[in-house]
Amino acid sequence: MRDVTVIGVGLTKFGELWDKSFRQLIAEAGAKAILDSGIEGKEIDAMYVGSMSSGRFVGQEHVGALVADASGFSNTHIPSTRIESACASGGLAIRQGYLSIASGMNDIVVVGGMEKMNDVVGASATETLATAADQEWEAFFGATFPGLYAMIATKHMHDYGTTKEQLAQVAVKNHANGALNPYAQYQREITLEQVMNATTVAYPLGLLDCSPVTDGAASIILCTTDKAKDYINKPVKIIGSGQASDSLALHARREICTLDSTVYASKMAYKQANLTPKDIDLAEVHDCFTIAEICAIEDLGFVKKGEGGKAIENKITTRDGPLPVNTSGGLKSKGHPVGATGVAQIIEIVLQLQGRAEKRQVKDAKIGLAHNVGGSGASCTVHILEAM
Repeated sequence: MRDVTVIGVGLTKFGELWDKSFRQLIAEAGAKAILDSGIEGKEIDAMYVGSMSSGRFVGQEHVGALVADASGFSNTHIPSTRIESACASGGLAIRQGYLSIASGMNDIVVVGGMEKMNDVVGASATETLATAADQEWEAFFGATFPGLYAMIATKHMHDYGTTKEQLAQVAVKNHANGALNPYAQYQREITLEQVMNATTVAYPLGLLDCSPVTDGAASIILCTTDKAKDYINKPVKIIGSGQASDSLALHARREICTLDSTVYASKMAYKQANLTPKDIDLAEVHDCFTIAEICAIEDLGFVKKGEGGKAIENKITTRDGPLPVNTSGGLKSKGHPVGATGVAQIIEIVLQLQGRAEKRQVKDAKIGLAHNVGGSGASCTVHILEAM
């Protein structure tokens, strides 16, 4: 297999983007990535696009063709493929683009992700997101993702002594990071008291424990590593890529506080990279809810099972801590346009490894990890990247 490198990134603002259409968002992100890389349009071999549910959010399917058209490549007739894996759609699009180059099929590809979620009312957005749960065993009975992750949180608190304060500290940390990210939906800090006193959504999760409904798009340019030196940015190589699945319904899992899809995807990525969790300098993890970040740092091997809450409390994962997590602000503060999230995570890692993260910059970062989860953990991708 050939080595694969990220040579350009592009991101739109995340938030409630009423003045921009679905096609405008992906065209903006893609154009930024192409300009950032220094490639020419004629060099692009293929496009891979992550989008979870554009048919329900904006009434648009056939997204692969739409993205090629909106980006000005319909006349070149390059293949453009839409990828869906719920909230892990972006991460899986990255993996498909990566594999297409590693296999020798393509040399340069554009990978994008987007979602426009605010064009429907809140109840419709909740119903649409619930399509990523098991319809027969969960959604039919009224279980939404806040409810499912609340079950995980309650069990974690019971089994390991995790506290509501530790959950709240995840939100406080990520908002502190998001306040420094010009692309974030919520560029403001919050206090522990605000999180603790927020309206309950599904106990023990309050409003500020939950990621928002977000519009946005993200795009990267992948290139075979032997060509990367021809372009303008410091290249960042993907040295590990993992993907795994699990039972769709939460009740069918081996143990609901452990996302086995994360465990197995990360093992695959670590093995390919010939690294261990101790080698990672920073990580972007899937914090759709505060408990999700606590589970993620455990399942990725950064701390022992049950010690995630204490790690947050002891500031292990702050921007200046031993293992910075979600320097972008994470899904919680940066926002969570579900199809774009996995691509945006890779962008944050790339910016950090290139020394371009400005006020969020982690000193001497060389190796980063991106972790993208679909649903309540039925799918997961993990990528490890290294500054060249």
